[in-house]
Amino acid sequence: MLAIISVTSCKKQTETFITDTGSDYIPLQTGKYIVYRLDSTVFLNFGKIEQTHAYQVKFEVNAEVQDNLGRPAYRIFRYTRDSAGTQSWQPDNTYLITPLDNQVEFTDDNLRFIKLHLPIKDGYSWKGNKYLPDDPYSFYFLFSNDDAMADWDYYYNGDPEPSVTLEGQSYTDVLTVQEDDESYNVPVIDQSSYAARTYSIEKYSKNIGLVYKELILWEQQPNPTLVDPGDPNDPINYPPVYSYDPFKTGFGIKMWMIDHN
Repeated sequence: MLAIISVTSCKKQTETFITDTGSDYIPLQTGKYIVYRLDSTVFLNFGKIEQTHAYQVKFEVNAEVQDNLGRPAYRIFRYTRDSAGTQSWQPDNTYLITPLDNQVEFTDDNLRFIKLHLPIKDGYSWKGNKYLPDDPYSFYFLFSNDDAMADWDYYYNGDPEPSVTLEGQSYTDVLTVQEDDESYNVPVIDQSSYAARTYSIEKYSKNIGLVYKELILWEQQPNPTLVDPGDPNDPINYPPVYSYDPFKTGFGIKMWMIDHN
């Protein structure tokens, strides 16, 4: 499906061009599903140990419904099982996808994201998280990475690529949405300083849907302990001495498609 977009500048010049629509990259029909391998990064033992847990997850379009604004939407069921696929699927969560004329919205636990927006063209940018509250993940994590999520500038990083290989699978017409990419004191982390990593990207294959996703949100606190107070009368030559036992809080996920219908 194609959409015709007209853009009028302040000089009253109108540019008209043809663009794909959101439904081309997030097709929605009842019964459609995509299965992903999901690697979830967590920080355990008070943020001292980093572990990655692997799963399979299936997103299936369950039914046409209305979202909480009364607009036509699709209910999505998520199921999980072990990474080898030997266990049966277990219900895990429910989402909503609302396709509109100029954008596609995704609602996860009352958090609403604008995943795609017209026109689909290289460099086009929009506030994909503008409906999010302050600190949307504060219920789960004590960090500051999500303070400015509502201001993230999503953008199309290039036009759809005709051929792409991701995790050993080949796709055509792949659209990349870069959502954020920020680092502080990374990758060389000074143990005595604050550090943070924020990264979010999604890739969609035309007529299939989301085929790749990464989301990283973590921060490191130096966690200092005073070892020697030094000499308050001569802090230049005898400053306080601290030891550091840094810890991380946050999460990371990486998922890629392994099956679909």
